[in-house]
Parts: sequence; structure tokens; C-alpha cells
Amino acid sequence: MDKIDITQLSLSTKDKERIKTTNALIGRLLEERLLVLDGAMGTMIQRHKLTEDDFRKNWFENHEASLKGNNDLLSLTRPDIIKEIHSQYFEAGADICETNTFSGTTIAQADYHLEDFVDDINYYSANLAREIADEFTAKEPGKPRFVAGSIGPTNRTASISPDVNDPGYRAITFDELVVAYKQQALGLIYGGADLLLVETVFDTLNAKAALYAIDVVYEELGVELPIMVSGTITDASGRTLTGQTTESFLISMSHMPLISIGLNCALGASDLRQYLQVLDKKAPFYVSAHPNAGLPNEFGAYDETPEIMGEQIKEYLEEGLVNIIGGCCGTTPEHIKVIADLAKVYNPRTRKENV
Repeated sequence: MDKIDITQLSLSTKDKERIKTTNALIGRLLEERLLVLDGAMGTMIQRHKLTEDDFRKNWFENHEASLKGNNDLLSLTRPDIIKEIHSQYFEAGADICETNTFSGTTIAQADYHLEDFVDDINYYSANLAREIADEFTAKEPGKPRFVAGSIGPTNRTASISPDVNDPGYRAITFDELVVAYKQQALGLIYGGADLLLVETVFDTLNAKAALYAIDVVYEELGVELPIMVSGTITDASGRTLTGQTTESFLISMSHMPLISIGLNCALGASDLRQYLQVLDKKAPFYVSAHPNAGLPNEFGAYDETPEIMGEQIKEYLEEGLVNIIGGCCGTTPEHIKVIADLAKVYNPRTRKENV
């Protein structure tokens, strides 16, 4: 792998035609059936019991900071592991895999002094996922596979002060977020993503910065990929970290022509259901969900089995709440296999018009 300079890349006419064709295909499939998103990247990486050396191999041997736990780097240093994880989820029945880029911004990578490698993280992560998706599509043309570029919330919030003694202070500005998200979106698109997934949104202002950055990128490139947005309800209050209800979150995001809006993380499938019911009633977009495998135990692990989670997901499908369904923290290919088998049996949610 050679180091990437995103400013030197461009989309060919062939790339733009592929994007246009894929957009139409995704739209058609969402009308026809439930689509299955993959499960947790981090959970699968933990199975490999990796050492510091795995996060440095061939790229960062002499880097001054500790890198263990910076999972996005594995797309560069252990691409074999990331490709294997994508393959396992596709084999389990996933239609869409997420790129290994949840922390793929200069803001998140600054903790490791790796801002200069953000182009590489996003481009190569998307490229790896693209390779595996194309392999599975070639084997099963009737079940095309897609790549969603994962865009996480960063480790900063634009709406809340991190200093209780200075409520007006902000650790990040909207403009700084836009610059970072624009760079990430470019890397994901050039790397071959089919959709962009702004996920685990706990601060709507951060998400608005991401959406604005994506809009700018689309205008510059002359292409548009479908955009998924997925928020996270942080506790039993039913609100995001910055205090929004599900309906408020939906309204805040509705200025953009999203392909889907949904919820992920923080809660298990059972607890998430009531908030998906709100989106089902109110959202003019398709609805997605990728909940955790229950709540973490005292050791931070997730104990909910595929069968237990499957019973809870089944209730979503019986009510017709979702169009895209997958898993977040603690979910594995075994969980996705159960979910994918259920998705074959049920019809997707009917998208609401003029709500």
C-alpha cells in the first residue's frame, strides 16, 4: 500500500456511472425487501487478541505514541483481518458492510498523532470493503453487496462544554468539524463506498457538520451517494446525549434528502423498539436500526445470544418498523445470520409520504 494524497485523486467517468447505477439499484432493493447491515467491527477485532505490533506493522513501527486499540489502523497494518471480517458478515447474509473508519477523522486520530494518515485510513478501508463486496456480488449476482462508509461522531461535541466551570467553552467548532468530515468523505468515496453512513450521532450539531461537508463534496465531485444517518439514544430518558428526543432528532436531520434515518448503539433491541416506532410514524425516509446485543455486563461484554436478539428483532419486523436492519456493539456474524434469516421472511417498512 502506498501513502495516499486525497488531493491528487479524482473520479473517472466510469466511477460516476457506477455510482449512478448503484444508487438506482439500492433504491429499488429498498422498495422490494429488507436490507441487512453487518455487525460490530470492534467485537470481531477483539477476537483476534491483537498486540501493539499488529497496529504498527509496515506503517508505524517507529511511531512515538501507543497505537493499540486504534482499530481503524488495521485497514493499513492488518488488512487480512479486516477483509476476513467483511467476508464473515457477507457470508452470514449481510447486504451492506460498514468500512473500518468509525474514527477516521483528523479530530479522532489527533489523540494518536496520526492526522497525516486519515486519507490512507479512509481510502484503503473503503477499498478493502469494496474488494470483498465485489467478490460476493460476483458469486451471487442476485444478492448484490454494498459498502457503507462509516462516519463516526468524533470524540468532541460542538454543543456541550467539556468544562463544567465554563459552559460557553467548546472543544471543537462547526467549521473544524466540516473540514475533518469533508476529508473523510472524500477518502471513502474515492475508495469505493456506495453509501455514506453518519452513525452513532449523539450531537446533532456534529451530524449537521458532517452532512454539510458531504453536500460540499458532492457538489465538488458532481456525484451523490445515498446518505444514511443513525442516532444513538444514550439512556432510558429516550434522548440523545445533547438532550434531543427521537422526533427532535428526526426533524433536525430532515433538511437533507437522506435515504434512511435510524438508531444504533447504546441500547439493546428491546429497549430501542419504542423509539423506532416514533421514526416509523414520522420519518419520510427509510428507517434503519442496528442495536447492540443487549447492554454490557460488568466487564463491558455483551451477553445477548443471537437467538435472544433475533426474537427481539422479529418484533420489529412483525410491526414493519424498519427497512435496514443489522447489529452494533457485541453483535457477530452469528447474530447477523439470525437477523438475515428473519429478514427473508418479512416485508420492509412502507415508507411514509408527506408526514
